[in-house]
Amino acid sequence: MATKLGPLVGAIDQGTSSTRFLVFNAETAELLSHHQVEIKQEFPREGWVEQDPKEILNSVYECVEKTCEKMKQLNINISNIRAIGVTNQRETTVVWDKTTGEPLYNAIVWLDLRTQSTVEHLLKKVPGRNKTFSKFKTGLPLSTYFSAVKLRWLLDNVEEIRKAVEDHRAMFGTIDSWLIWSLTGGKNGGIHCTDVTNASRTMLFNIHSLEWDPELCKFFDIPMEILPTVRSSSEIYGVMKICPSWESGALTGVPISGCLGDQSAALVGQMCFQDGQAKNTYGTGCFLLCNTGQKSVFSEHGLITTIAYKMGKDKPTFYALEGSVAIAGAVVRWLRDNLGIAKTSQEVEKLAADVGTSYGCYFVPAFSGLYAPYWEPSARGIICGLTQFTNKNHIAFAALEAVCFQTREILDAMNKDCGIPLNQLQVDGGMTNNKILMQLQSDILCIPVVKPSMPETTALGAAMAAGAAEGVGVWSLNPGDLTAVTCERFEPQINPEESEYRYARWKKAVMKSMGWETSDASSNGNPEFIASQVVLISQLAQVAHLAFVDLFCSYYLWIIIVF
Repeated sequence: MATKLGPLVGAIDQGTSSTRFLVFNAETAELLSHHQVEIKQEFPREGWVEQDPKEILNSVYECVEKTCEKMKQLNINISNIRAIGVTNQRETTVVWDKTTGEPLYNAIVWLDLRTQSTVEHLLKKVPGRNKTFSKFKTGLPLSTYFSAVKLRWLLDNVEEIRKAVEDHRAMFGTIDSWLIWSLTGGKNGGIHCTDVTNASRTMLFNIHSLEWDPELCKFFDIPMEILPTVRSSSEIYGVMKICPSWESGALTGVPISGCLGDQSAALVGQMCFQDGQAKNTYGTGCFLLCNTGQKSVFSEHGLITTIAYKMGKDKPTFYALEGSVAIAGAVVRWLRDNLGIAKTSQEVEKLAADVGTSYGCYFVPAFSGLYAPYWEPSARGIICGLTQFTNKNHIAFAALEAVCFQTREILDAMNKDCGIPLNQLQVDGGMTNNKILMQLQSDILCIPVVKPSMPETTALGAAMAAGAAEGVGVWSLNPGDLTAVTCERFEPQINPEESEYRYARWKKAVMKSMGWETSDASSNGNPEFIASQVVLISQLAQVAHLAFVDLFCSYYLWIIIVF
């Protein structure tokens, strides 16, 4: 007999490195079941990052089906799932053919750098080459990060997309749009929409009027007909349709009624509904958002203004200040997959814990340039302060410390913009399972770090938005009805002077990371690219092969003496 529970809500959490489907109890916010599938990232050229939109979509279907199977094994009736929310990696750009339902190119991922020359070309059209020319409309600087520049590149470089636009077959969307359109029928009546949080990451959306901006579309030369309809973050967009490739078609007919970009979803999941409340999410990148209420606050210190959420068609729009870091968890993945100094992410934590210090080694993981507060695409990753004593443990520690230093830079900027320093930092995301990282973060910020015991706050936020939608109404967002969250606290354990010293050294390293690349740099014989790689390789060689270098030098010296 199936276990009796109250209404349930599902959440599709489509991130940069994986897809998950999670089911929550709407009355208690308890996570009942979930399934996760890793997503492949492709790197066809230096600085390019792509994903297969069909693989992403199939991973969603797989996660839904597998989660429903697990729930049946737990005797939980899946017919109690009343709604589904979607949360997604933001800015990642997809263009597809509405007549065939097929993507016209791989998804260009948010941290992709191929559009640097596109940005330079667009800047020539702006008086004074001002990167913040659209700041008061969009809240964003002109950067490789945002979707409009990626879409411009696709229109300039992919003939199949140009032809589809001419034939009025093309549809553009961020990952949420691609998923909602596909899940609600695709070429057979799928709903082409997005929500205000995702639209606010495109550089085409006016965050005050809540409409696509004709002047910005003209500036980027993007036809408005390919853009999705913009909706609130909490309303019924459509219902799940049967997928031909999955026999059971679990959850067919269930409404999709919540949509939030992943960082907005985490803000909601952390219950940051009051002005001045902030959270930091540690995933592939690192994102610190502070709720500024119904007022859009514009940064003077390198942060961006974004839409936090709009919980219903007739509900007010809430805004946030955001600091975006491109590389956080990705640096651990890089140590594991590219350098091979650890087989698992957990092993990186152990390597760092074994030494408890970087021994003066500093790591700036600017693999995709530097985002906030610098917005400097020319930066590249460096490891400096190396000595013959430095080993892989110290580099592992320096990598974790780099995530914390980047957060410190963002928090400093946010404190200056808001005028009231945060007295604690709420955190979430996969990296928060790393206790060494969390303690380091508290030490470097000199304030407590607070982690919820249930870390799935991003998916929870999407579920809350879906369950609260008009026509669903199974999840109350009234402050008195919200479930209290139990937390783990990390208190600073070093003195502020030591923290400031280490932070100052980090800032020095950041300055040295800048100016490595130009907009025309590529791996095809570009001198600056080659020089940067030689420096990086020589640095790594000092660490990975010191013994071999010593042996070679001794042998070379012996040859000179003998001959």
